[in-house]
Amino acid sequence: MVTRLAAFLKNDWAKEPVLVMSFTIAGLTVILPSLSPYTKYVSTINEITPYSYPMPLRDDGNMPDVPSHPQDPQGPRLEWLKKL
Repeated sequence: MVTRLAAFLKNDWAKEPVLVMSFTIAGLTVILPSLSPYTKYVSTINEITPYSYPMPLRDDGNMPDVPSHPQDPQGPRLEWLKKL
């Protein structure tokens, strides 16, 4: 089996080296990430990262202690946050 594979690769390398190299690189890109030591860290980071981030609140008229906009000069800057 190994000899047939070696003969096949040798024959194809002689005929089409670009195709052999492209398939070799494609195969390595599929196999090597699973062997990388960074795979553990990437999966841990992906588990910790939230899928949705909190949105800022907008004043709808029913929230007197929340400013309508962070840059709003009429609203209380961040005093309501300090009181929490």
